[in-house]
Amino acid sequence: MNLLYITNGICGVGGLERVLSIKASYLAEKFNFEVTIISLNEENKKPFYEFSSKIIRYNINVNLSSKSYFFQYIKEIREAVKQIQPDIISVCDDGLKGFFLPLILKKPCPVIYERHVSKLIALNGRKETIKDKLIFSLMKIGGRTFDKFVVLTEGNKLEWQGLKNLEMIPNPLSFYPAENSTLNSKKIIGVGKITYQKGYDLLLNVWKLIFEKYPDCSIHIYGGTFDNGKLNQQIEESKIERFEIHPPTNEIENIYSDASIFAFPSRFEGFGMVLTEAMAYGVPCVSFDCPHGPADIITNDKDGFLVSNGDITDFADKLSLLIENDEKRKQMGTEAKKNVKRYLPEVIIARWDELFKSMS
Repeated sequence: MNLLYITNGICGVGGLERVLSIKASYLAEKFNFEVTIISLNEENKKPFYEFSSKIIRYNINVNLSSKSYFFQYIKEIREAVKQIQPDIISVCDDGLKGFFLPLILKKPCPVIYERHVSKLIALNGRKETIKDKLIFSLMKIGGRTFDKFVVLTEGNKLEWQGLKNLEMIPNPLSFYPAENSTLNSKKIIGVGKITYQKGYDLLLNVWKLIFEKYPDCSIHIYGGTFDNGKLNQQIEESKIERFEIHPPTNEIENIYSDASIFAFPSRFEGFGMVLTEAMAYGVPCVSFDCPHGPADIITNDKDGFLVSNGDITDFADKLSLLIENDEKRKQMGTEAKKNVKRYLPEVIIARWDELFKSMS
């Protein structure tokens, strides 16, 4: 089966790129799909994550600043699809244009939409405006034109109520190592880009409450900075110790394997893939119960803690409990390793294989 993914890019360090590298590679290697990925303005660029050598990359060059950008895109995407002649198209474009690809392409084959973010991420903490309502309405109209509209969590399904083509398939695990973290280090980690959404300013306030109690413990954040240095400034001004920011790394597995607790202070999410990655290493997680994702992944007080969204004091209490109680920390880590198996690629991507084949 000839499967075509349409996306804006695969060379970034975000969750969509990571998921696509896993999913597309697994379909090509294990399920023998002929996979092509169309992306924009990435000619001769190397992806941050590893993609199977069996995958064909197809680049479209468009001038994003041009007034005629959209019409240029339509012409180029139609020509590309005509050349590739896919049996199935899966759209991974969270922008407005992605919602109208069935109309733009006149549906030469079944077309699926994959929604990787929630509406809350699009709003980024601000109130919904009339313009936002219009855009979301247009998205919903466009969403009806797909054969299937796939979201990641139960909460995401609520955002698209009324669509009769909804499916829920979560993200697959990036890895499931044979070894676990020993949970004996004094490292608490967070993984994800430095933005308002990810809530690391909230984690800084959490750490402010307890860092003096644990002079041998430290928090390490791994992710690109997209907040104009605000978090670094807040760290300097607060004079809080042992709260460090590190650049993103493609050797993140080494980071998980040396951690004892994973902190997830997001205000809102699309899924929370890093939670499953930490759990795969047997690292217990403390997370705000934000919309949407953590409640689907973590079983509270069994394999991690779900804290009321924004409750800094309770988050600090749960971190303290795991720092001080070796038995509780290791018991939760064991449960996390066990429970996260439901996100193994052979489980999740088999569902995609079944969906694709049911539509061909």
